[in-house]
Amino acid sequence: MSIVMLGVVQILAWGGSFYITAVLATPVVRETGWSQQWVYGALSLGILVSGLLAPLSGRIIARHGGRSLLAASGLVIAAGLVVIALSHALWLYLLAWVVIGAGMAMGLYDALFATLGTLYGGFARSAITGITLISGFCTSLVWPGTALLIEWLGWRDACLAYAAVLALTVWPMYRYSLPVTAPLTAKSVSKQTGKGALVPFLFWLLCAIFTLASVIMTAISVQLITLLQASGYSLAAALAISTILGPCQVASRIVDILFKRGHPIWTTFFSVGLVALGLLMLALFPQFAVLSMLLYGAGNGLRAIVRGTLPLALVKPEEYALVVGRMARPALIGQAVTPLLCGYVWQSMGAQAMLWLLCALALINVLLVVILKRALPPPEQVSHAG
Repeated sequence: MSIVMLGVVQILAWGGSFYITAVLATPVVRETGWSQQWVYGALSLGILVSGLLAPLSGRIIARHGGRSLLAASGLVIAAGLVVIALSHALWLYLLAWVVIGAGMAMGLYDALFATLGTLYGGFARSAITGITLISGFCTSLVWPGTALLIEWLGWRDACLAYAAVLALTVWPMYRYSLPVTAPLTAKSVSKQTGKGALVPFLFWLLCAIFTLASVIMTAISVQLITLLQASGYSLAAALAISTILGPCQVASRIVDILFKRGHPIWTTFFSVGLVALGLLMLALFPQFAVLSMLLYGAGNGLRAIVRGTLPLALVKPEEYALVVGRMARPALIGQAVTPLLCGYVWQSMGAQAMLWLLCALALINVLLVVILKRALPPPEQVSHAG
């Protein structure tokens, strides 16, 4: 298994789906005249489709292994980009994002982590951390790269070029990096729902923690620049401060590698605690925005690791894909509706109300993690592979 190759292919997949709208939307709106709300809303549609299909991906991975599903995800995302390039009507653009949403369910973190957990059990933790470390450079590489493609080729041909890259690389990279051997669950997976692998209280508690973390991340991704400007920073200063997030996320993942022998619940504490501390500092002391973003970025960097490793510590390998698939649905649906809710809160109550709402959600998440820590079964009751 090549962790580097899996990290690179995740950069390509995230860059061609979740992150591409950030650089694609403006030229699309400029040429077509479509409403900016609809163009950005198409990403929410894709995330929603991904959330609805995530449990199905989990069941497929649990029963058949994820190698082929992951390999095919690049072709599906590429097909969606081709449809975007050919879109001369808004309905076709929206349809393209339905296709991309299906590819996201097949090939982003949740599907890859489920595959690794199914194949390697407890040994998958180091692989998950390594992959998120590499893919943490995604926006630093994809945004300027895609912007250059758009400048050279125009946005339609840039989509076709990116689609070609996905079609030519994702399939062979996954086929090479993941083993052909049948997953651990081949003989043991029945018609489980995945929820039965954990007691319902723990299952829904984990869902709530992951959903709140995803909602906060999405809100900050969408509103950070305008939040900083509302706190008194110029556009140039706000952009400069926002660039801190990427390096902080990568650095926090390196720290997690150093402490990988500890239980993931402690990584979860650090993640939600640093996010809450960073947001509170921005709300109370906006003059220390750089420090607040250092804290928030470090906490958010650990979030992707926690998504993969915390369930891995609580369920058997043969149940892992089912659990991850079911947990992904509420988190992704939460991400899909967040931009709309943020826009409503911002418009009706203002920037400070928006920031304090995020602080409240972050503090609730800290409380939920405390409750989870107290509710966890003793270590001897949890089965680990290896």
